[in-house]
Amino acid sequence: MPLNSRLDRYIFRLTIVPLLGVFVLAASLLILDQMLRLFRFVTTEGGPVGVVFQMLGTLLPDYASLAIPLGLLLGTLFAFRQLALSSELDVMRAVGLSYTRLLRVPYAITLVLMAINAALVFYIQPVSKYYYEELQFDLRSGALGASIKVGEFTTLADRMALRIESSEDSGRKLQGIFARINTKDGQVLSISAREGRFLSTSDNPDTIILRLSDGTIVQDPEGESPRVLSFSLYDLPIDLPAIENFRQRGEGEAEYILPELLRIGWSDSSSETQRNASKASLNYRMVELAMMLFMPLLAVALAIPPKRSTSALGVFVAVVLVVAYHKVNQYMQDFAALGRIDPMLGLWGPFAVFVGLILWWFWQIAYVPGGQPIGALENAFSKAVKKIGRLLRPRRRSHAFRAEQTG
Repeated sequence: MPLNSRLDRYIFRLTIVPLLGVFVLAASLLILDQMLRLFRFVTTEGGPVGVVFQMLGTLLPDYASLAIPLGLLLGTLFAFRQLALSSELDVMRAVGLSYTRLLRVPYAITLVLMAINAALVFYIQPVSKYYYEELQFDLRSGALGASIKVGEFTTLADRMALRIESSEDSGRKLQGIFARINTKDGQVLSISAREGRFLSTSDNPDTIILRLSDGTIVQDPEGESPRVLSFSLYDLPIDLPAIENFRQRGEGEAEYILPELLRIGWSDSSSETQRNASKASLNYRMVELAMMLFMPLLAVALAIPPKRSTSALGVFVAVVLVVAYHKVNQYMQDFAALGRIDPMLGLWGPFAVFVGLILWWFWQIAYVPGGQPIGALENAFSKAVKKIGRLLRPRRRSHAFRAEQTG
């Protein structure tokens, strides 16, 4: 069987290169789109920039679960499209190789990717969603560290407003400081200083010291005249706000792993809302995973253009169908979680319709002589392109004629 092994390696190379390319491209686009939003969020909350990459890391499983099926589809599609355009597919079919035989390698890749995607959607993705929410909570609460914004008032411990003109040494050394403090006994202190530095205390980790140099303190007691005090060195204790503990994992069904979905979805102790949400999430993940089994068939059905044609319409149709099906599943999951539709009907119904369409298209291309699943759409697209070309051609000639006349 040396011929078969060489054939399998050849199909593997044709499939894996565009598969990995599409996966990297799709994941990169999703990450770049999210990165800008995360940078804005982290900057607004005053957190360290490094946390952006931690948050992007927690989003990778979510993006990978979307990019893997798309990469599988387009990788197989581009491989068979190249075979069809180079006429190698005709030769393979002429020597008796069926589409079932040619799909051996794509289906081996499919089974591996399904196992990876199952681990992602049932175990890794729920935990990563929880860690993402935890990072957001830590940013808002200041557990990851907050920065003093230059030129703006920053509220500390709900009783102190601090403003600085500039900072050095990664924010440790401050210059042009103004602070307004409401003391516990109702007095108001206004403090200005030329510079200051934050110092930690060993006896109380919840308090830091702001050591101020060369400044004044204006004390404004109620009912009395203000008093002014100059100082060369003054230690201002600042109480850090208490940091609350983040909630436990499992606030929403998206954070449940597979055993938890099964337990909550069929537990009498769970509320009806929890059961509906758990069943909807379970069925949604299952139909998304099961659809991967039919991605190679859809790819082959849409990869092969009509004879004497190099149209890439099948690529466009494949992407639109998969994205549309994914959106339909999301809508049906939301409806099922609200109890408006049974999750089996709402999610497996569109699955059955889409699978039936894929099987019919594959039957047309594989077993019907001259069959072309989207032949009518190809003809309409070709006619539209020709019509547009005829409409543009006279304009080009008229422009050329005018250029000659003016010349």
